Amino acid sequence: MTKVLTDARSIRIKGRSFLAVMLSPDLPIDDWLTRLDDLAARSAGFFLGRPVVLDLTDLQIDRPQLKDLIAELAKRNVSIMGIEGARPSILGAGMPPALKGGRSASDIEVQANEPADPVAKPTATETRPVTTTQSIVIREPVRSGQSVIFPEGDVTIVGSVASGAEVIAGGSVHIYGALRGRAMAGSIGNASARIFCRKLEAELVAIDGIYKMAEDMAPNLRGQAVQLWLEEDAIMAEKLI
Repeated sequence: MTKVLTDARSIRIKGRSFLAVMLSPDLPIDDWLTRLDDLAARSAGFFLGRPVVLDLTDLQIDRPQLKDLIAELAKRNVSIMGIEGARPSILGAGMPPALKGGRSASDIEVQANEPADPVAKPTATETRPVTTTQSIVIREPVRSGQSVIFPEGDVTIVGSVASGAEVIAGGSVHIYGALRGRAMAGSIGNASARIFCRKLEAELVAIDGIYKMAEDMAPNLRGQAVQLWLEEDAIMAEKLI
């Protein structure tokens, strides 16, 4: 029997960009996984629900090693959405797709019927919508479980960032209150970005993908007004006068 298509409605296919975390393993893989476990242990839920791209540029591994790596990441609830920089010969069926040409997202999708107001109060499951401007100002505290994500430029928080909350900016992060959660500046490759806060009590700070955990920060900076910046592969910090 020939099946007749009675509904001739078209199928809409759209392109959309999303902000993903990039992981760049190095050898030996076991040591790298140990460091990853350490990061996850000190920042609970960091990878939960996040799209992750695996960057294998210049990493000399074969297909069995790649399969083992993906399996180890899956055990840690790290979901790999794609692989960048891999030799075609090591990719195969059942693996995440090859990606190339990654760039910053033009917007971030929010729940249906949510207003596109960059200073609106977020819910615990919402990511902050972005606009075409180069900075946004959030006039309320960022509470635990909330995320502010703005890859286009600077983020200013007029208030505090609670433990378990995060602010991710393509440019610099300015917090006119206590930073108790996570702040990530230069998220799309901006090494000149900085983090400023009125009171440093952060769980984690990052600039251009370089991370520093709470216990790695100088004790004399805790509770102080601080600025942080990047010098080569090290995050530097000093008190604000």
